[in-house]
Amino acid sequence: VQLQASGGGLVQAGGSLRLSCTASGRSLNTYDMGWFRQAPGKEREFVARISWSGDSTYYADSVKGRFTISRENVKNMVYLQMNSLKSEDTASYYCAASIPGRTTFPIMDSRLYAYWGQGTLVTVSS
Repeated sequence: VQLQASGGGLVQAGGSLRLSCTASGRSLNTYDMGWFRQAPGKEREFVARISWSGDSTYYADSVKGRFTISRENVKNMVYLQMNSLKSEDTASYYCAASIPGRTTFPIMDSRLYAYWGQGTLVTVSS
């Protein structure tokens, strides 16, 4: 599965961005999807996750109440709506897919995700 993330850019603190993720030649409908981010000099960290059906979501405490993960399976798209952005949200954001039912790692653990897209850079200026 080849994932493509897009929608990053430069935004002022307090602003909003929406990231998108899709797959070429493959349906995402059967995958749980996650967003991770990696800031310069830091480890990759979990941001949000949505189940394959869209009826279950989970967020890192640092983004809860500000970010919303969603999906449109008919369009083969997954989104991350980011509001009230802060300078500490500056990072490259990655979408990732995991196979439903796998419990080898916690859902916040990047090792659970088998497929990754390239990052899209989000820069929040203060």
